[in-house]
Formats: sequence, structure tokens, C-alpha cells
Amino acid sequence: MGGYDGYPEGVPCWADATLPDLAAGKRFYGALLGWTFDDDADAAYGYYTNAYSEGKRVAALVPKRDGRMPTAWGVYFATPDAAGLAVRITQAGGRLLTGPVAVGPFGTAAVAADPDGAVFGLWQAGSHTGFERTGEPGSFCWAEVYVRDAARADAFYESVFGFEGDDLDGTDGDFRTWSPAGAVPGLDTAFGGRALMGDTFPPEMPAHFLVYFAVADCDATAAACVELGGRLKAEPFDIAYGRMAVLHDDQGASFAVLQRD
Repeated sequence: MGGYDGYPEGVPCWADATLPDLAAGKRFYGALLGWTFDDDADAAYGYYTNAYSEGKRVAALVPKRDGRMPTAWGVYFATPDAAGLAVRITQAGGRLLTGPVAVGPFGTAAVAADPDGAVFGLWQAGSHTGFERTGEPGSFCWAEVYVRDAARADAFYESVFGFEGDDLDGTDGDFRTWSPAGAVPGLDTAFGGRALMGDTFPPEMPAHFLVYFAVADCDATAAACVELGGRLKAEPFDIAYGRMAVLHDDQGASFAVLQRD
């Protein structure tokens, strides 16, 4: 997936991390992924801070307004009509958590949860069109939702967003890729997918999204994460797309990195 304006509805168009310490987050991700950051974040927008890779917008960091908020990465799906999509989400069994609300001239945001409780965002672009760079080292490349009920999740996302699903060979339906509405389903068009949480996941772990960033060297990035005060949730391993690892940053937010073949 390449960065461009006007993302089709349902395609991941943005990601941000909510962190207790914004300055520490900038140091960590700046060193790990080579990001640079806005130096004029506005208090009126909660010091929301855009991150850049080679001068292109790739994500954002935002300080927590409330200590009860999770320390986590979140993904946003594009829509030309956040209000209309919010209605479809609730009609399909999801919940609207916040919004839709206008964010100045930048766009309109909402936060929702699927029937399993996995939280995701909606973004109706204004002057902020989302990712300007994707699929390259230091930028977003994939997102997947981890759920306990695969059939319910598939029915929800494929009805609300029109995702085209394709069960990955050899997974017995435990992993399904999603492509945009109208696309031929498969790895060539997929932007993310759905994974079924099995016995290896703690029973108390809720349904959740995992955001992936592309890297040139998965093993080196994992080692650097530990050196910077983070930790490994899953050490580097090979998958159908390349080599990946699941990491925690130095404040506890989980994300994945992927070195494509």
C-alpha cells in the first residue's frame, strides 16, 4: 500500500500512540524508527504531535489526558462520512465510544469498538489526509485485529466496511486477510487482517488491534528496542510476508515491526 490522499473507506489511513510521557516517546521512536516530530504541537489539540519519516507524515504521539486511558497504539480507518459510518457500526453490533467530532480544520474523528470490544478509530479527512508514506521502513505497513470469535468479527467488518476476506492457507481459518471493498482478496491487495486468539493468549487479554511498522532489519530493530528500554513480546520470527517481531516500547505500548521479503 502506498501513501496517497483520499484513502478508500475502510483502508487504514492513520495510527497514533497514547503515552504517559510525550518527550520520552519522541526519544524512543526517534531512535528506533528514525522519526522526527512537530516542534509546535498545539495545546488546543492536546499537544497532538505528528511523526515524520524522511519528511513524510507517518504517525502521531499524543500525551494522555487521563491516567486511566490505555497506553496503546491505535489505528484509524478512512471514511468520507464518519457520521454515516458510525450508524452502520452500531447497527452491526459495535459501539461508538466517542464522536464523531470535528478536529478543527484537520478532519473529523470517532472511536468505536467492534462486538468483541476491539477499539479502532475513524477518520474523515480535512486538511490532515492521513499517512503520507506507507510500506517503507519507518512507516505503517499492516494492521490486524485479535479476537475470540472469528465468525462474529468477520461478519462485522465485512458488512460494515465491505472488506474482502481471504483465509490464509494452512491456518484453518485462524487468520484471515482483508482487502478493500471491490478488490480481489489475497496477499497482493491486503492491508491487514483478523487473527483468532488461541490458548497461547492469556484468557484475560481483550480483543485488540496490533499496528505494524516496516523496518529494514527486524532483528536489529528488536535488539535496539531492548537497548532503548523497551521489551520483546514476541522475538523475531518468520511469517508468510517476511520476518516480524512484537515489541513493547519503554512505556508499555505494543506494536509490531515487519521486515518484508
